[in-house]
Formats: sequence, C-alpha cells, structure tokens
Amino acid sequence: MLPLDIFKTVVDNTPLIAIDFIIENDEGKYLLGKRVNAPACGYWFTLGGRILKNEKITDAIIRLSQKEFNQEINQKMLTFHGIYEHFYEDSFSDESVSTHYVVLAYRIKIMDSLNLPIFEHHEYNYFSKEELLENSYVHTYVKDYFRGKN
Repeated sequence: MLPLDIFKTVVDNTPLIAIDFIIENDEGKYLLGKRVNAPACGYWFTLGGRILKNEKITDAIIRLSQKEFNQEINQKMLTFHGIYEHFYEDSFSDESVSTHYVVLAYRIKIMDSLNLPIFEHHEYNYFSKEELLENSYVHTYVKDYFRGKN
C-alpha cells in the first residue's frame, strides 16, 4: 500500500482500475451496499474495489471477494459484464480532488447467504432490476450496469 500522501497524488493525477461485482441471488435480485466513504458516499452501490499495483486481475478478484463479501471467488466463477468509467468530483480524502475509475464489471450468482462486513458499506439490501433502476439512492453508475451503458 502507498503512503496516504502519495496515494492522494495518484488519485488526483491518474485513473484507478477497479473491479465491481454484480451479485445476483437465487431470487434474481442484486446485492448492493450503502457506501460510507466518498466517492458515492450514501449511495447504494455494487461491492468491489481497486486493483493494486503489481496485482494480477485474478489475484485482485480473490482478494476483493474475500474482503467485500467473505467468499473466495475466482475469475472462472464470474461472467465478464463490461468495462465502465466512473467519474466523481470528490475522492476518499478530499472534496476538491476528483476520482476517475476504469471499472471491470463481473456478474456472479451466489445462492448462499453472505457474511457481509460493515467497514465500507453500513447497510446491505437486495434489489430487483426494476427496484434499483427506480431508486434515487442507487447510484447512476450501478444503474448503467443494468441499462447496458458503458
């Protein structure tokens, strides 16, 4: 991990590469968490996170699935959904620093109940496609996954 001051400079000057998991349950509903950190604080969002320097995508998927929803998922279990770009006017550390993510979105169907942590999302809910598209607290970037926009 980079020291905080260096990471702030990176966020201010370069795009970050991230993975988002579009998690569907056996009822055809999608898991979203209410974010506690900027960017997108207070919005319902898919689970995921950024890929670290020198980390292979396959390794990032395993690390992030363990961190975000306490299951070890590998790339073979996922269906690639697309590449998306997310632009935010703020960042995790500063309202005046914008954030740019290049996101690799993956779909997965998980039938088991999940043991979900509460450090980046303080609340979780499953939404039907229609419910999430209509909910004003579901972030527009999440809605793009279901509208086919990238």
